[in-house]
Amino acid sequence: MTTRLEQIDGGNWKDFLQAPVAVLMLGKSDCAACQGWTQELEQFLADDTEWKDVRFGKMILDKGGLFEFKKASPWLAELDTLPFNQIYRGGERWKSFAGSGVERLVSRLRSLRESE
Repeated sequence: MTTRLEQIDGGNWKDFLQAPVAVLMLGKSDCAACQGWTQELEQFLADDTEWKDVRFGKMILDKGGLFEFKKASPWLAELDTLPFNQIYRGGERWKSFAGSGVERLVSRLRSLRESE
């Protein structure tokens, strides 16, 4: 089964963030809530037809090779809750939220679409 939830790492994060709209889910490998949100998100994306123009990615913060991303993202130091979701528009940070929830995500994506 292919998934629309891309694995984002030190080698592909710049390209990913330059998409017109990108949703980056940040987590850690030992985070049960992150794993649950990953499953919920993958199930949503498997059936989704509304957000085909949006790239969805997951980055595991405790994997190696993320020095450049972390250096370019000083706001990461303020994160205290995982999973954390950051929506980018044209490479710029837009809205974000901690935790999970497809409804919360879709609500933010709709407000992004309305603001264009």
